[in-house]
Parts: sequence; structure tokens; C-alpha cells
Amino acid sequence: MLKLYSHTYNLFEEQTYVAGGAEGRCVVVDPGFCNESERADFFGRLEEEKLTPEAVLLTHGHLDHIGGAAELQRRYGIPVYMNEDDRKVIENPDLRLSRLWKRFPDTGFSTSAVRDGDRVEAAGLTFEVIATPGHTPGGVCWLVRDEKLLFTGDTLFAGAIGRTDLSFGEYDDEIRSIMEKLMLLDGDIRIFPGHGPASTIADERTGNPFLEPFNEPEEEPDPDQPPIIIRPGA
Repeated sequence: MLKLYSHTYNLFEEQTYVAGGAEGRCVVVDPGFCNESERADFFGRLEEEKLTPEAVLLTHGHLDHIGGAAELQRRYGIPVYMNEDDRKVIENPDLRLSRLWKRFPDTGFSTSAVRDGDRVEAAGLTFEVIATPGHTPGGVCWLVRDEKLLFTGDTLFAGAIGRTDLSFGEYDDEIRSIMEKLMLLDGDIRIFPGHGPASTIADERTGNPFLEPFNEPEEEPDPDQPPIIIRPGA
């Protein structure tokens, strides 16, 4: 049975998730811890729950989502999965927003590339890759279909969407990713974003103000309005 833990770290109040699977094994999604006190908190909680990470999954390469990836890889010798299109974001301090926010996380970790439709099996769980470019070019969401969980990173929030005014951000791509991929998932799938509270696909379909212009229903014909008759040659 899956157990899900969330931890809020760093200046940006990023949500780090630990998905606990079989036999004390777990997967860490977007490890955002970035200083000594946060590291101690994170690893202390793993010890309390008797969990051992088997993999790290990144939704994208911004500094607030990658701070603990190198430490996890060093301690456990585990893979870090991400879309290779965001490797350039991690490697460039301007693109990962380090220079802007004067925060420089440890980027000394190797990555295993994934692309849309790939599956990662770890801790007895299957994580499906949904490529969602927009916030960054290599942004992805991670779907655990059997558990109806979706880790959306900074693509989709409860009542909001990820900003696209940063380096490599593309608004049209983000809307397309959300509407053509995420909004087609089952409504009862729970979303766990990179910041803020959880939600569901159904709630975001009907209540997310940033998606309203794309969710307007087609106008029903007025039954009192006489039909327009067009005759050829008229």
C-alpha cells in the first residue's frame, strides 16, 4: 500500500514528495531541501519511517526542485530521472534561476533521461512520464495510474498554472500541455503540485480560473430562434 509524505522546503516553499512503496522502499519526487537543517529534517524523517530511496524523479530543472538530488544520489547510489531537455536548465545558473535568487544548489549529479510515455518502475510503483513543456522546455508530470496520483511540479497548481515569464517559458506550450494531456485524465486523479495544496483533475477542470477561457461550453441553440434557411442560388 502506498504511503505519501510531503515536506515543504526552501525559500520558495517547494513541496518535496516521498512515495513509500513496498518493503520500506520509496521514491523521492523533486527533492528541494538545500541547507543543513533541511537535509537533517529530510533524512531524519526517512529514518523515522524506515524508508530507503530507490530513485529520484524530477519534474523540471529549476533550483528549488533539485537541491537534494546530488545528496540522495551520493548516499544511496540511485538514479535521478528527468527529461533530457531540462538538463541545460540545470547546468546553466541563469536558466535554473540561481543567479536571479542568489541560491546555488549542488548540481553534481548524473541523470537518466526519460521522454513522454516512458515508465519508471521503483519501490513497487510504476510512474508514467507525461511531457508537459511550458514552464520549462523539459517539464514533465509523473503519473501513478494505479494509485490515481499525479505529480505536476510547476505545470499545474490548485487554482493556478506555472509561470511562463522565466527563461525558456512558453505560455502556449503550457496551456497545450495542460488541456491536451492533463485535462484528459480521469477526474478523480489527485494532483500534487510543486507548491501549494493538492487538488484533483476534476476540480481544476471546473474551478481553475486560468483554464476557464479554454473550458467554455459551446452555446446551446435557442429553441425560440427560427432556423436560418439557405437556398442554393438565393
